[in-house]
Amino acid sequence: MQIYSQKDVKKKALKGARIAILGYGSQGRAHALNLKDSGFDVVVGVRKNGDSWKNAKKDGLPVAEPADAVKGAALIAFLTPDLTQKDVYAEVIDNIAKGATILFAHGFNVHFKQIKPRQDLDVVLIAPKGPGGLVRRQYQQGRGVPCLMAVYQNATRKAKDNALAYADGIGGTRGGVLTTTFAEETETDLFGEQAVLCGGATELVVKGFETLVEAGYQPEVAYYECLHELKLIVDLLHEGGLAKMHQFISETAKYGDLTRGPRIVNAATKREMKKVLKEIQDGKFARQWIAENKRGRKRYKQLMNKDLKHKIEKVGVKLRRRMPWLQETA
Repeated sequence: MQIYSQKDVKKKALKGARIAILGYGSQGRAHALNLKDSGFDVVVGVRKNGDSWKNAKKDGLPVAEPADAVKGAALIAFLTPDLTQKDVYAEVIDNIAKGATILFAHGFNVHFKQIKPRQDLDVVLIAPKGPGGLVRRQYQQGRGVPCLMAVYQNATRKAKDNALAYADGIGGTRGGVLTTTFAEETETDLFGEQAVLCGGATELVVKGFETLVEAGYQPEVAYYECLHELKLIVDLLHEGGLAKMHQFISETAKYGDLTRGPRIVNAATKREMKKVLKEIQDGKFARQWIAENKRGRKRYKQLMNKDLKHKIEKVGVKLRRRMPWLQETA
């Protein structure tokens, strides 16, 4: 794996070129504003008079309907939600110039063949490893969120140079730009979300909470122990890995970690993780999610409603009201 920094950026790449940002959500806003502040000619492609249109105009950015925004653009970034990108691509493709670069922040649609790019286009990936708000804040502070970079199609032989120039424009080269592939980024990103960061972590928290409450302990105490204090551990891991976590927790906590942790997340858990990964790799998850979306997300909404009505959420709302400082970093 190669890691690129600011010194590797070719200054002529994308110089004077127009960049169209399709979508103005978390990532779209951060990318557009960072690129503008880096001196690029940016236009935002969104639906007329919608919230995104109004927000982009309020931020001082030129706006146009997506099909108009891509006209004359040398690079078009698809930053709308995953399951809207196929339709957006179909809407704008006839107005994209020959030899232009199309860019994604997640490889889902290209990797799973929902979008089949025109052969004359460069197709690249720049995926910041952090939410849009952080991408913007880090840039404003003179720092940058690391990015993954991949080239799927290199029609003009300038795909990498343009991708790296874009990454530099949003601040990514300050944190380092790591090379990957569309397949690797997509599959590892989905796995991380499902097995560890979102699905795995939240289920571990909820099951721990349930275990304590069912054993007769106060829900409020269970909330503090299984959810609230998780941030302390995550921050330590984020800052210095396992070594820093062990440095700052008690000897009792370390012993419990080393002897009981493997009993909770064990060989059976890893076998299930491998099944989850296989379903991502063979496209089963993608097919299920696309089909669920086409059916109106009925099961998705039921599962979400069940999640948000769990007792841990009711207890959490009450306790978080007593900690208003938590909202200061939102």
